[in-house]
Amino acid sequence: MAKLLPTIIIKDYKTAILVALVVGLLNATLGWLISFPANLITLYFLTFLVHLLVTAIMIKIADKLFADFEIKGFTPALIIAVVIAIVGTLFGL
Repeated sequence: MAKLLPTIIIKDYKTAILVALVVGLLNATLGWLISFPANLITLYFLTFLVHLLVTAIMIKIADKLFADFEIKGFTPALIIAVVIAIVGTLFGL
């Protein structure tokens, strides 16, 4: 996605792998803590949207943790979250 969106800056391949691992860990831990109450509030009707927003938030947190990774704005993080959801769905089939 860094090649397609000019608002995403990743210095090297190693940073991209580390960011992917950290986003996965954040989604598995902190993301669950955020999405569970949000899903309860929406009565699980908006689970997909909640998951997208939480993933985008985790990507922005990873942006703050790594100096070699930068996302300018929330929209590119949301686009990445959508791509992650699409790829995850395709691999889940």
